[in-house]
Amino acid sequence: QVQLVESGGGLVQAGGSLRLSCAAARSTFSINTMGWYRQAPGKQRELVATITSGGSTDCADSGKGRFTISRDNEKNTVSLQMNNLKPEDTAIYYCYAAVRLSPMGNLYAYWGQGTQVTVSS
Repeated sequence: QVQLVESGGGLVQAGGSLRLSCAAARSTFSINTMGWYRQAPGKQRELVATITSGGSTDCADSGKGRFTISRDNEKNTVSLQMNNLKPEDTAIYYCYAAVRLSPMGNLYAYWGQGTQVTVSS
């Protein structure tokens, strides 16, 4: 019922920048927390950054000072600006959103398909 469409991944050199974007389906009634996770080869998926419906943000230590998360005015799109990228940032990045499908509905977590970010040294 809810799909998250991601864009912005790619191949960059160390020190470069990428901006990832993720849009939720318009049918979503409301979206609470949105964010990004990543998974590198041979490693567990880890939190990158989150942003609440009220605009409060949190970022993992690995991205502090380099990554910035934001939402659009309708709070159905989340973006991740990644600056000063490092080879260790190489991973598949997954968008997620905690959403309500109806006014009195429960919260459900949805995930994007993932977008590859590769940082060369």
